[in-house]
Amino acid sequence: MIVFIFTVKTPSSATAAKAKTPQARKRPRERTTLDPQQARIVIVGAGQAGARAAEALRAARHRGPISLIGEEEHPPYERPQLSKAMLIDLEANPALIRQAQEWRDLDVALFTSSRVVAADAQRRVVALANGQELSFDRLLLATGTRVRRLPELDNGPLPVRYLRGIGDALALRRELRPGRRVALVGGGVVGLEVASAATGRGCRVTIIEKAQGLLPQIGSGSLGQYLRQLHSSKGAEIVCGAVVVRTTPCGLELGDGRSIPADIALVGVGVEPVTELAAQLGLESQRGIRVTSTGATTAEGIFAAGDVAEQWSRSHERWMRVENWANAQNQAIATAKSMAGVETAYDAPSWFWSDQYDANVQVVGHPAGGDEIVRGDVGAGRFTAISVRDDEIVGGTTVNAARDMAMLRRLVAARRPVRKSELENPAFELKRLLAA
Repeated sequence: MIVFIFTVKTPSSATAAKAKTPQARKRPRERTTLDPQQARIVIVGAGQAGARAAEALRAARHRGPISLIGEEEHPPYERPQLSKAMLIDLEANPALIRQAQEWRDLDVALFTSSRVVAADAQRRVVALANGQELSFDRLLLATGTRVRRLPELDNGPLPVRYLRGIGDALALRRELRPGRRVALVGGGVVGLEVASAATGRGCRVTIIEKAQGLLPQIGSGSLGQYLRQLHSSKGAEIVCGAVVVRTTPCGLELGDGRSIPADIALVGVGVEPVTELAAQLGLESQRGIRVTSTGATTAEGIFAAGDVAEQWSRSHERWMRVENWANAQNQAIATAKSMAGVETAYDAPSWFWSDQYDANVQVVGHPAGGDEIVRGDVGAGRFTAISVRDDEIVGGTTVNAARDMAMLRRLVAARRPVRKSELENPAFELKRLLAA
């Protein structure tokens, strides 16, 4: 196998300035001497973050009542399966985090098919749509996100789907039949994973992306190049730099006049934070609910976790929401410990994975944050791309190189100085940087 090592310069890497982590505002002191282990806790949102927080509270020996409120009819479940296993496996069996009885055994009051419509920070209550009120001493907002819709495509002559819950996945699965023409609007993670599943089920797939390359939010040139090669080799048609303007009885019409034949379209163009309750509580929530490293908001006794939480990212040098499984789980666990009286900071770099066909893609930190150094062979589908800014590894991607990703995650977190010349040497082992 031929191994290539090359470096791609980013325009801003030479001028990028170090930004200091902003000092988060101190959380107000509790108004009472309430024992945190006895506090009444309400968790709004029964997704990955809310469920793991409830578990972590009990693991931290919290003895007070815990209420976990979710809008879906199902108990909390693992969301990554929606665009993977539930579309691919012979049987669509959703993987629950815990069965309903197991939540009862944990002494967590689980409310399904329940929507919180109001929250009052002064009275310390939340109100459900059915009129019921629940009192709290501490409140965790794990309200997550909702899919960003394209109104111009809704209610047209072509079936248009979105993927957010179990019901969406089951409905989409029924549509993915051999010979069906499937158009995927959005070349992000969800679109590409569904493309993989649809191709595997015998569909004819077209991927339409507004940007000039796939996975544009990641910003890795080598990864975008590889994914285009991968999906094309599996028979998918890829259309980049295009905007869908309307549906037709036979497919989709693009802004440049081209037509894309399709029997069904799936839209995956991102998500928006669910912040209505945060606004009622007077929290800063324009792009998400801003929190400290312990998950605390600016309101006494109110915390936020998961996709809705806006956190400071050292790799990106800005405030941002982190929309992935690992953050939803681990940041929520750290926040729950803080709610139970054990201050626990969470500042791990963002990390996620995506399985497409037989390729395992992993991403850590900010791959577009510096100069990209590629180790391995992109064409052969086994490589590592490392982003270096000011002699520091701030991000990276791997394809079928899980061992390298294990090293990269530790290196991004450690913020140790590195030499590009060493990274550009194919014989240099990344683990040597950790031993330095």
